Amino acid sequence: MDNLAKLYAAVLGAVLTLVGILGFIPGLSPNGNLIGIFAIDPLHNAIHILSGVVGLAVAFTAGGVYARYYALIFGLVYGLVTVIGFVQGTTVLGLIDVNLADNVLHLLIAAASLAVFFVTARSTTKALPRIA
Repeated sequence: MDNLAKLYAAVLGAVLTLVGILGFIPGLSPNGNLIGIFAIDPLHNAIHILSGVVGLAVAFTAGGVYARYYALIFGLVYGLVTVIGFVQGTTVLGLIDVNLADNVLHLLIAAASLAVFFVTARSTTKALPRIA
């Protein structure tokens, strides 16, 4: 099951990195909304790139042993960002722009991340050796 956490970190990392890069392309962000839907700004884009690079790093270094913790930390952080985004409406702590689409996406990322963390919980028993 740890492979699921590694896969999740790799996929989320790649997507976040790509989204962060695309956010800097003016033609893809008319009126400050990526593909006309998600509110973005330069700090928001930089956060996506940094988050994505961290995901890629944990997926592909140290055998992916930190991938579960990436899922946990991102689940908690994105959950907090979701709550703050819904409460404040258009920004998170006055630092990054958000809208309803961002808040819903952040909620889905938080839920998926926490699900990956709990589904890949370390087993307390060792697997039996396989007999060929």
